[in-house]
Amino acid sequence: MILHQCEVVEIRPLTEFVQQVKLKPAVPFDFIAGQYIELILSESDKRPFSIASSPVDNQYIELQIGGSVQDDYTSAALEHLRENKQVTIAGPSGSAGLQANKTEPVILMAGGTGFSYTRSIALTLLANKFDAPIYLYWGLRNQAAAYELEFWQHKNSQQFTFIPVIENPNDDWLGRTGNVIDAVLSDFPSLQNYQVYSAGRFEMVGKARGAFLNQGLDKKNIFADAFAFMDLD
Repeated sequence: MILHQCEVVEIRPLTEFVQQVKLKPAVPFDFIAGQYIELILSESDKRPFSIASSPVDNQYIELQIGGSVQDDYTSAALEHLRENKQVTIAGPSGSAGLQANKTEPVILMAGGTGFSYTRSIALTLLANKFDAPIYLYWGLRNQAAAYELEFWQHKNSQQFTFIPVIENPNDDWLGRTGNVIDAVLSDFPSLQNYQVYSAGRFEMVGKARGAFLNQGLDKKNIFADAFAFMDLD
């Protein structure tokens, strides 16, 4: 386990329940887009969070930490970050990062703050001028949970498509609605020639895997850190 000392540069709210955390490593380190770090609260308490920033610029590490005040997992992590100007992290970790040797079109799918994982990959693909289509799907319960919508909508192009999907939209929402997995399945009758990266609640990621494989996706072309904790066939 490799440890890194980091300065806590900034903590600011993105929504009522999501905080953006900006860390500056004392010595910048390399990582793969889609990997995660562990915030070390104590010798026996290490809490993983996806890196939301891109390795193209590794001077800072961005985390997007979500959860209510009642959620001890995230509230304890945020309290540790607020009370300490210097923190220790371990990593990078995770085997579901961006696959440098693959050239198929990319579908990124996230639920909630699983967006951090897909965000890092999307930023990296765009910075490296990946020459196949990229689709970023983000499933959210409501519009209040959304952030950075304008930033990503401005990146829409012939190559890149951003698709936020709101389960319970307000009357003024003009975008996609419903379940994010269903949105992907509707848009891609066959997933045979794609690679998919997904993040979110384990239940959602597992359901997506089964549905996408049934729609033709090759097992070798679907990636998620959650798979390391599942009994997969």
